[in-house]
Amino acid sequence: MKKILLSLAFIMIFGGGNFYNAGFAEEEKVPVLEAAVKIEWVNMLQFQREERVEKYRQELFGENGGVNYNKKEFRATYIPWLKDDDYKSHYRLISNGVKESKDFNMAGFFRKFGGEDILYSYALQPKEDMRHVYYYSAIGRLAYVDVISDNYPNFPYYSKQYRANGKLAGSIYFESKDLQYTYGANGKFKGLWYKDKMYDIKGKEILTRTNW
Repeated sequence: MKKILLSLAFIMIFGGGNFYNAGFAEEEKVPVLEAAVKIEWVNMLQFQREERVEKYRQELFGENGGVNYNKKEFRATYIPWLKDDDYKSHYRLISNGVKESKDFNMAGFFRKFGGEDILYSYALQPKEDMRHVYYYSAIGRLAYVDVISDNYPNFPYYSKQYRANGKLAGSIYFESKDLQYTYGANGKFKGLWYKDKMYDIKGKEILTRTNW
């Protein structure tokens, strides 16, 4: 379960300069090199890639696109999770490399400050409700919620991430442990993750992540 949580958090990163750019591992642009690993996506014909992307987009968004929630109703649904009352304890544990407690799977988001890795946000996945992941600021304020489909952790499954105001931030279709299709809030395809590499709609490598 912890591996699935980590994989999820790695790839729920969509926008620039916010929670999404941190992940459980930093994503960074890398020079495009000759692909050492041949995967189906790279060898597909273009129309085949487009068909696959559209198929999963329909499963995630349907004809009407993403679903946003009324802010008041969304926050009312997640009242117990709007503030992490134990944020000081979680901050200390995660800063010291702890990934699991009695109640949660945990992961941290770090940035360099003065040459030192500083925890600036973190995620909690309740063991009694594995279909949700809650992302917090360093002082325990809710920032995002992952809502995972019923068949999790069996593949395939999908996850949708919402901001604390109920607005959809993005969605992922998990075809397998190694393959994940990522989409923005408007249903636009962002890329396919294969292990530690992301490919665009044309099969070109565009991103990597440091510890898949």
